[in-house]
Amino acid sequence: MQKKILLADDDPDVVEVVSMLLEDEGYEIVTAKDGAEALEKIKLENPDLIILDLLMPHVDGFAVFDMLRDPRYERWSKIPVVILTSVREEVSNRRYELETGRKMDYAAYLEKPADPDVLLETISRLLSER
Repeated sequence: MQKKILLADDDPDVVEVVSMLLEDEGYEIVTAKDGAEALEKIKLENPDLIILDLLMPHVDGFAVFDMLRDPRYERWSKIPVVILTSVREEVSNRRYELETGRKMDYAAYLEKPADPDVLLETISRLLSER
């Protein structure tokens, strides 16, 4: 069965390139251009994996990540989240910890521009573990 990936990023170029890369590997791609749309698509599409940018308009990726830990999203809390962002990992972790008092427990963290082979290997590994 085809695995479904939600790609949440506000940069149309990133969405286009990553979508093409993943579709070529046989994945079904659902996209969201901001965090609010990502939260809606999580409920509607029930993806197998989420690729999440942290810096997006309206509702950012930090808020999406936090909502996935909320009891209202418990059904989706075990979906692996791959952070794909231009923010350095230690900066993101520190900001999230200061804002929420918790550590980020993502499945993988990749800084843009991510190596396509590393992205594909990471996604393949995470989906095979499910």
